[in-house]
Amino acid sequence: MSAITTQVVNDILLVGFTDSKILDSQRIEQVGRELQESVPQAVHKKMLLNFRGVSFMSSAMITKLVMLNKSCKAQGVSLKFCEVSPNVMEVFKITKLNKLFDIQEGEEKAMASFDKKGWFG
Repeated sequence: MSAITTQVVNDILLVGFTDSKILDSQRIEQVGRELQESVPQAVHKKMLLNFRGVSFMSSAMITKLVMLNKSCKAQGVSLKFCEVSPNVMEVFKITKLNKLFDIQEGEEKAMASFDKKGWFG
């Protein structure tokens, strides 16, 4: 069974997770592999990870997200996260990854934020 779901909505590769707890090391490897494989699918260079339903993830999973972030940067893909649960957000804050990742509240806001330009956009 696939660990993630992918679909393209408004030129954005929308990625969801099929597990509410991402703790098992084999599953984490699978999620990490599937996430990496999905980066080239972001043909419009926009990728949104929706954490809806994910209540827990291990530190090994966070490592996979950092690796994903690096892959996206290397391939010029803009990566954003949305609907991060309070438990997962707490881990991002403790690890200071909330500063590294672009974390938006809801899916709609996150999708709209891809089109926002800077002050002088």
